[in-house]
Parts: sequence; structure tokens; C-alpha cells
Amino acid sequence: MIYSYYKDISGEKLLEKIDELKEIMPWYVLDYYQSKLSVPYSFTTLYEYLKEYRRFFEWLLDSGISDVTKIADVELTTLEHLSKKDMESFILYLRERPSLNTYSTKQGVSQTTINRTLSALSSLFKYLTEEVEDENGEPYFYRNVMKKIATKKKKETLAARAENIKGKLFLGDETMAFIDYIDTEYQNKLSHRALSSFQKNKERDLALIALLLASGVRLSEAVNLDLKDLNLNMMVIEVTRKGGKRDSVNVANFAKPYLEAYLQIRAPRYKAEKQDQALFLTEYRGVPNRIDASSVEKLVAKYSQDFKVRVTPHKLRHTLATRLYDATKSQVLVSHQLGHASTQVTDLYTHIVNDEQKNALNKL
Repeated sequence: MIYSYYKDISGEKLLEKIDELKEIMPWYVLDYYQSKLSVPYSFTTLYEYLKEYRRFFEWLLDSGISDVTKIADVELTTLEHLSKKDMESFILYLRERPSLNTYSTKQGVSQTTINRTLSALSSLFKYLTEEVEDENGEPYFYRNVMKKIATKKKKETLAARAENIKGKLFLGDETMAFIDYIDTEYQNKLSHRALSSFQKNKERDLALIALLLASGVRLSEAVNLDLKDLNLNMMVIEVTRKGGKRDSVNVANFAKPYLEAYLQIRAPRYKAEKQDQALFLTEYRGVPNRIDASSVEKLVAKYSQDFKVRVTPHKLRHTLATRLYDATKSQVLVSHQLGHASTQVTDLYTHIVNDEQKNALNKL
């Protein structure tokens, strides 16, 4: 029963990758993983976290901090007694470790990757020291070394960040130009084999990208949509936000024809039956599955790179937010659209849309 649930939520390919990592993990990591299924964390996030845990546990073994031979045998007491110096050594290892790419002279991983690793570990340690309960109602241990480790964030102003992001957004007429490019021009340069695959998924891919650009929903929110969550008459979707909260999100009308075209071919093209309730499907070995986040990331990267610049689904979210702020000059409306509790996060978009400041300077 659990297997079929996973299959529906994340797609079989992602499930297989997750299962491979779960097989090598200690029991308490599996407890952590199980606890996060109901948050809900996206399965892509959980997969990325498991990869970070594998890297961390491999280092524990290689460095001699743990004297066991398998990751699964690393004891809780090893994590409980890790010192700040141990964690600083791990961070140094990440910064200096040789590249796995034979042709690369670069050493270490980026600060962004290090921050992601530390974030994953902080989540695990918080669970073990605060959230979980043993038979006596106590956490597994109390000493959380991750509270002594600060992440090093890139120093830049909002204006600098906005200027960096601006070139990766499809603003103004570029929003429809990007969709039209996928619809009419992308296929012209494809091989016969690639063309066949593109034509099979064209309506789905266009509907997905149009929805992201027209609503600004997160990738996890889009892939977890069910048929019942889409109201084409009202152009509204019901999504599950971070923390499990349900929210109604308005969708710009330009996405409607692409969603309608996809719905017409969804069942026959992907062999969907009544029980297949996922809105966006993929076919794997003749069986319809919910499309997983990694597949959407790849298709967005593929189309956007061919059109202008390689971007992520999150940049499409930034695109919608920037266009909406430009049209309304209301951070409140943008915050509501994105599902943020405050307007602080939307400060970025006021810097991307800075025509008034430039016009004032030009008058000096």
C-alpha cells in the first residue's frame, strides 16, 4: 500500500533513487524520513537530503570518527558526541575535497552546496534532539552540535541580487515568446527520435510551463496537483503550501488554452484511468505516474536554455512575481499570490522593477 502511494506522489524513477538511499541509512534517518512524509516535504527535497546524509556519513567513516564499516551502523551516540571542531573539519573537507570530474581542476564544492548540506543536517539534528519521542516521551538526545554552526551566506544587497536575477527572468513579452517558442519553433532542430518524444509530451510540457508562469506556484505545489484541484472556469488551482496549508491560487488567463489542450489528450496519451488523479502525468513502462519534480526541472532547463538562458522552475516563479508587482505595485498582492505570510520576501521584486528610480536619476 505504501509503495503505491509513493509511486503516485513522486514518480517511479524518483522512488527508486530514494529507496536505494534508504537501504544504506541508519534506522534513525529512516525514522526522520518517515516523519517528514506528512509535513509535507517534497519528495525531491527528501531525496536531496538523503544524498547529503550519505555524503556526511561517508565522511564520518573515512575520517575515523565512526569505527563501523557501513553507514547503516553509525550509532546515535556518534552524532550526539560530535564536537564543533568535528563539524568545522567536515566543512573544510567539503571546501577542499578533490573534484569527482577527471577533467576538472576545481576543488571543493560551492558555498551554496555547503549551505544546503548544513541545512539538511540541521533538519536531521533538530528532529533527533527536539521533535522525536522515545518510549519515555524524550528525544533521542539533547546535544545539538548544529546550533553552533553558522552558515556563511553570500553578501549582497537586494539591488545586487535583483540585478543578477533580472537577466534570468522572462519579463514582459518574453513570457509569451518563451511559450510560443516551445509551441512552434523548438521542434525544428530536433532529431527524428527526439521529435517523437517531444510531440508525445508537448501539450503537457506547455501546460506545465504556462501554469508556472501564470500562477507563480512552487514546483512541489505544481507536481502535487490533482485533477480536482484545477478549476478552469474560475482559473483557480487549489494547492498545498509549505506546512501543509491549503490555498486557492489565481491563474492568469493566458494559461487556459494550454491547460485545455493538455486535458484533451491527458487520458488517451498517458493511458490514465479513473484512479489516476494526478493532474500532470508521465508514462513509465506503459503505466501512468505523477510527473516528478526532477523531470520538470529538466524540461524547464532544456526549453529555457534553447530559448534564452537556462533557468529553474523557481525563476519562472520569480518571473510571475516580478510581472505582477510591475502591474500592481502591491507587495501585499504579490505575497498573497506566492503564498508568503509577510511582504518581506517580496522586497526583491521592488528592486527588479526599478524604472521609477532610473527615470528620476535620468532627470538629474
